[in-house]
Amino acid sequence: MSEMLTSNLTNLQEALRPATLVAVSKTYPTEAIQKAYAIGQRDFGENKVQEMCDKAEQLPEDIRWHLIGHLQRNKVKYIVDFVHLIHSVDSLKLLKEIEKRAANAERTVNCLLQVHIAKEDTKFGLDEQELEQIAESTEVAKMQHVKICGLMGMATFTDNQAQVKSEFAYLKSLFDTLKMRNLNDVFDIKILSMGMSGDYQIAIEQGSNMVRIGSAIFGERN
Repeated sequence: MSEMLTSNLTNLQEALRPATLVAVSKTYPTEAIQKAYAIGQRDFGENKVQEMCDKAEQLPEDIRWHLIGHLQRNKVKYIVDFVHLIHSVDSLKLLKEIEKRAANAERTVNCLLQVHIAKEDTKFGLDEQELEQIAESTEVAKMQHVKICGLMGMATFTDNQAQVKSEFAYLKSLFDTLKMRNLNDVFDIKILSMGMSGDYQIAIEQGSNMVRIGSAIFGERN
């Protein structure tokens, strides 16, 4: 596993530059993360709050932890002290909870708004109208402890590359529109997080500057 991980990771780091590579370490042991860390990887993504907290306690403090899975409001308090970027903000209620907990922790938490772009009901995310409501919200404009840095989306799990391309292109158009608008100081739109092990090449072609890759680095999950 060690040689394969080294080869996979170094090849991806080189191929994806200047996009940010988030190594999705969910379900993989801390030993695998340590190996990736030794090669220079610093951005790691986890789906579950408890797993991320457990790993953060055992691993170097300069790791940048990304929460990429669905986040329940009652779990925000466990990660607000150390999370680098929350990719999965899918409601105003969740954003308000992050603001409250971040204020208590006396820090600013970077967030991405997750947009539902897939033709699958199982995936979370805002629709275009809900995205607009957050962009225009007076409540959001008053927030002082969150920074909305961009958008995240997951394409449909399908072999139809034209469909995946279309979904990523749609998210890129929303990103570009949001970035051009003169919104309040809470918004600093610069990150477009899209693309995983099976579709990251299409995502990069469509303008992604942050990809979330797990099995293509660490190997198949058990």
